[in-house]
Amino acid sequence: MSQTWKKLSVAIATVGLLTASLAACSSERDSDSDTKATPGATTGASEGGGLIGIAMPTKSLERWNRDGAHLVELLEDAGFETSLQYADNKTDQQISQIENMINDGAKVLVIASIDGTTLGPVLEQAAAKDVKVIAYDRLINETPNVDYYATFDNYKVGQMQGQFIEETLGLKDGKGPFNFEPFAGSPDDNNAKFFFQGAWDILKQYVENGKLVVPSGKAPKTDDQWTNIGILGWGSDDAQAEMENRLNSFYGGDTKVQVVLSPNDSLALGISQALTGAGYKAGDGWPVLTGQDADKANVLNMLAGKQSMTVWKDTRALGDAVAKMVEEVVSGSDVTVNDTETYNNNVKVVPTLLLDPQVVTPDTVKKDLVDSGFYTASDLGL
Repeated sequence: MSQTWKKLSVAIATVGLLTASLAACSSERDSDSDTKATPGATTGASEGGGLIGIAMPTKSLERWNRDGAHLVELLEDAGFETSLQYADNKTDQQISQIENMINDGAKVLVIASIDGTTLGPVLEQAAAKDVKVIAYDRLINETPNVDYYATFDNYKVGQMQGQFIEETLGLKDGKGPFNFEPFAGSPDDNNAKFFFQGAWDILKQYVENGKLVVPSGKAPKTDDQWTNIGILGWGSDDAQAEMENRLNSFYGGDTKVQVVLSPNDSLALGISQALTGAGYKAGDGWPVLTGQDADKANVLNMLAGKQSMTVWKDTRALGDAVAKMVEEVVSGSDVTVNDTETYNNNVKVVPTLLLDPQVVTPDTVKKDLVDSGFYTASDLGL
């Protein structure tokens, strides 16, 4: 692994995280062409809490709806006002929303960026008004004006996906060859490179020794070439179209795809739809297919035999941690972080709070997702 990508060892601090349980949201992928403000109405906010701006990228992915709603619930319970905005995956719209939050007097901005390199000028405005910035699950790059970062160990997410493929196929035992198609996330999302590299550092050796064969030829040769197979905006439809193109162009007859690396559930959903359209059936002939986020549609696919695993990042825990960080910032207390070395945004190393993800398989859905309250049994038909 190159020095650029070497993951430093991080001691994960034990943080009291799972406090307020968030009821499971609908998995409907509503349009977010209209932004939505969520003002608080608590007396405590006007007396001392203040306004917290929450900028989320899109409502078209289930997880961001959960994240936004959970943060609003926690912060308003703590006596803050909130302004929650979704930007329809449009950077200019997110910049405008952040400007409005600054002008409205926000004390802290919590930002899940669409493009981690475009927010420098608007964050200069925030710094001029002493507004603190917490990057939420996506590092904001190329600016000194990001104060903290809270995320899951995203390199580990990719490692878990790679290890799952390695173990399921028996690659360490020399089994193979298997027809393999790798996908990567949105090139403008800083996390996508960590997801892919974590998986590729495990799987690349098997591509090189011929145990994983890529009929499409879409196997990155260098660390930086992961963007060539990235799906901009994490779109399910785009992933479906790309998978359909690969199946139509490189597969047919007795040549079947046997394993697909998908970095998240949105892409996995489109990939599974392409596989179904090409005649693949759940069961022994269905490829090993990875994912991330435990979106409801994907969990249902797992239970139906159309997805092999998902890496679950309990976003309730992330929301709990960030709400605590906001309170610490506003009160002037030391802000809880556990990594001050790894996350360099090309201007500074951003103090970071890392949380651990976990693998969920069809066999562990009830234990991990239902018993924890993330979903109800009826949500999943259990």
